Amino acid sequence: MTGAHSALRLAGWWRSRSNLLQDSVLAALFLAAGFLPPLQANGLALGELAHHPLGVPGSLLVVAQTVPLAVRRRWPAWSLVVVAVAFALFQLGGYIDSPASTSLIVSVYSVGGHAVTRRRALAWAITAGYAVLATLLARRGSPERPIDWLTFYLLLVVCWGAGSWVRSRAAAERQRRRQNVQLATAAERARIARELHDVVTHHVTAMVVQADAAQFVLDTAPDRAADGLAAVSGTGRRALAELRHLLGVLESPGDDGRDGDAGALGSTGSLADLVARISSAGHPAELIERGQPEPVAASTRLAVYRVVQEGLTNSMKHAPGQPVVAQVCYGDDAITVEVSNDGPLLGGESFTAGRGLTGLRERVSHCGGELLAGARPEGGFTVSARMPRHPAQLGP
Repeated sequence: MTGAHSALRLAGWWRSRSNLLQDSVLAALFLAAGFLPPLQANGLALGELAHHPLGVPGSLLVVAQTVPLAVRRRWPAWSLVVVAVAFALFQLGGYIDSPASTSLIVSVYSVGGHAVTRRRALAWAITAGYAVLATLLARRGSPERPIDWLTFYLLLVVCWGAGSWVRSRAAAERQRRRQNVQLATAAERARIARELHDVVTHHVTAMVVQADAAQFVLDTAPDRAADGLAAVSGTGRRALAELRHLLGVLESPGDDGRDGDAGALGSTGSLADLVARISSAGHPAELIERGQPEPVAASTRLAVYRVVQEGLTNSMKHAPGQPVVAQVCYGDDAITVEVSNDGPLLGGESFTAGRGLTGLRERVSHCGGELLAGARPEGGFTVSARMPRHPAQLGP
């Protein structure tokens, strides 16, 4: 087990190295193999001419066939040109077979996999160069048959195709990752927008209602007006605190805001405090809770809070001063929330879903639930949700 773990660590370390280092090591291995006596007479051969010892010219051609592999990914076309010319001269010289000649296969594969521009021109250049080499070898008395020339050419085609296939797969994977990043970014932006909407709209609406109430009693009851202004100040401070919390979560690099109490994107207080603040603002509100609220997953708890908050906010906006009731039932398998208002809507307007309810519907859907909102036949409106009850995630 330790050996396997060490091998994985070594493989990971090697993959993290630069392409130049990896290819330089590959070139060094081919170069060393080209001069090892036990490996002589083993390699890629074409033409089957007389096998001469390497000597100085042959040794230089071995170097020319292997060293360019060090830049096979940085400059694949130029690497192939040098390797191909050296390979042709090596075969025309009739030197003894060498493992260094296999560098041609690697170079062709590298061009197929890493060349970005002029790929078609390179393919035609390889074909033309091979035809010239085959013709020269045949004129020098090569015993190769036409089927042998064709087989070698097909080998080059297969190597090019393998490189192109790997290149296309890598490009598709990069495109898939870009799309995933774009989708994740869009989802995160939408999630942030929902939180900002919930925080800002609710508190600003409460402040408007509180300010209107204070203005209404300013002349007749100055003490109540002062209490209303204090309530406006308190609501504004809570809004700033929630916004600071939200920005703090967004700036935290290791927190995705999806799980756990500390990482929830958005802060919540108790439902009782939320309803009490609405009532203190001059908007009659009542909370009815049934069942045991804990333990509940942070995402579900936040969704419950936002449903009640959105229902109360809509009540203040569309039916100010009219009683509103928030009912939350914590069942063993599901949690149901209903916020209803019996009074007539402001100015006889109809109740329609806006940005807040649209984002809230997505939030509830992410928790596996369903949100319904609409006008009631007897007047007013109802916002209701039902979500499966997920247990809170326990820490280690």
